Amino acid sequence: MKKKKKKHKRLKKKTFRIFVFGFICLVIITIFMVSVSKVIVEIYSKNKEKEELNNKLVELKKEEEQLTIDVEKLKDPEYVARYLREKFFYSTDGEYIIRIPKGNVEE
Repeated sequence: MKKKKKKHKRLKKKTFRIFVFGFICLVIITIFMVSVSKVIVEIYSKNKEKEELNNKLVELKKEEEQLTIDVEKLKDPEYVARYLREKFFYSTDGEYIIRIPKGNVEE
């Protein structure tokens, strides 16, 4: 009888230890998975932000090129005079300004 009780007691202890060890492993794996998923989400959001910023950079470089071209054009006095006449309706002596409205012209 004593042997059965001892054996039963050992079996209970062993089962309990296995259960505790399994539970601890499950908790550790869960924490690990949560941490990994957070990192994956952060990486995804950073990659998306990087793409958006790269697109914005391309747009800004195009705008910079256009502004550089405009600066070069504005260094030319003839271009400035023509620009002012067109934009602000200035005229030289003997010129008449006729404004033609913009719009869809049907042919």
